[in-house]
Amino acid sequence: MVQQLSPPSIDDDLLYPDSDGKPLADNTTQLRLIFTIKGGLDSLFKDREDVFVAADLLWYPVKLTKQQILEQEKPQKQAPDVMVVLGRPKGDRGSYRQWEEENIAPQVAFEILSPGNKKKEMETKFNFYQQHGIEEYYLYDPKKNRLQGWLRKGKKLEVIPQMEGWESPRLGIKFSRIEGELALFYPNGERFVDYVEIVEQRDREKQRADRSERDRQQIQVELEAERSKLQVMRDRLKQMGIDPDTFS
Repeated sequence: MVQQLSPPSIDDDLLYPDSDGKPLADNTTQLRLIFTIKGGLDSLFKDREDVFVAADLLWYPVKLTKQQILEQEKPQKQAPDVMVVLGRPKGDRGSYRQWEEENIAPQVAFEILSPGNKKKEMETKFNFYQQHGIEEYYLYDPKKNRLQGWLRKGKKLEVIPQMEGWESPRLGIKFSRIEGELALFYPNGERFVDYVEIVEQRDREKQRADRSERDRQQIQVELEAERSKLQVMRDRLKQMGIDPDTFS
């Protein structure tokens, strides 16, 4: 009689590690665009607790079966440059293990190409996203300033024929290319900006606020001076036996 072996007890953190050993980005352009997209989406959904946005986070769509563990199969995984999950709460995660997230798959994925990305690797990612439920997939090549997009139709991701001015059905943001680079826009028309631009905007607003406050204080000083002059005149009129209210 052959005894059925039970799979060895292996900690989930060993089966589904939080890191794949790959860098977040291969160059500064890729890193800046990833942070700009991630930051813009965080801002867009800041008031919604049911939207999770992540950058370079490993996504494990399916938990290994006992048989797969016995056969030492590796779990399927990908780490989109940026992904959006509508229907899951914000919060820190080491990885996105879908079976622990009410089996809700990320709906939107962004990839920024780098020189290190090979054609076969990108085909593997596309097939993974198509198989595991991504509804919108956006791919941008900074070197060629080439923007591509795919939208789910049934079980397949179908190419979006015109990406210039495209509006994401799920996110409501618009896509464009300005001055040779990807540009994303909020539903209100404002452009996604990187951290340096955010700091510059904040500094400009602070300077305007400081000027307004200085102007307000200067006006207050001038009003107080005018009130003092008026009071001096009233006091002199009273000393002369004249009622100042007769001049009102």
